[in-house]
Amino acid sequence: MNIVFTIMTLASLVMLIVVSPESAFSIMISGASSALKLAFTLVAIYAIWLSVLSLMEGIGLNRMLNNLFRPITKRLFKGESDLALEYITLNFSANLLGMGGAATPLGIKAMECMQDGSERATDNMILFMVINSTSIQLLPATIIGLRSSAGSNSPSDIILPSLIATVISTVTGVALAKLLSCLSKKEKKKEDEKTIPKQPLYLDGKIKVGVAKK
Repeated sequence: MNIVFTIMTLASLVMLIVVSPESAFSIMISGASSALKLAFTLVAIYAIWLSVLSLMEGIGLNRMLNNLFRPITKRLFKGESDLALEYITLNFSANLLGMGGAATPLGIKAMECMQDGSERATDNMILFMVINSTSIQLLPATIIGLRSSAGSNSPSDIILPSLIATVISTVTGVALAKLLSCLSKKEKKKEDEKTIPKQPLYLDGKIKVGVAKK
């Protein structure tokens, strides 16, 4: 993928120089300055919300959120440890507030806690990734901040459309993940039944070959 983007970038630069060489450097400088401006804007937004997360942790609000979401997370992620459920809850809380950057390290810690020692992702890890990808946005703080910095007259207009869209996507994603998980378990059970070795069964003193039951 990096090779593809490199080729696209080089091709764009060549075309720009051939078509309009006098504007090539001015466009590159303008793009670089816009990228730096966006980066500083995002740093300011994340700095504010990360401090909010630190305050939440200091006053114990994270434990309150953990208790609030515990019935939901415990039902969705069956068999996980209390520590994993706590990280999952904090990740959900950060995503609800639109703090994707703050939610990322919490999500990584949750994934580490959910590992079972194998190289394959568990059903709970897949479900967690789906929920993070869809991510219900109760308050899309990052988007609001970007719209505000871009000069929007009403940057908070995105709240309702974002909430509706992410609720639908999250519910659909969870339903599909659970459905595929159930189908995968049924297929695995059928394969296990087919691979049970045949063992001799003794009936009336005679040996007959049959399939051993689990």
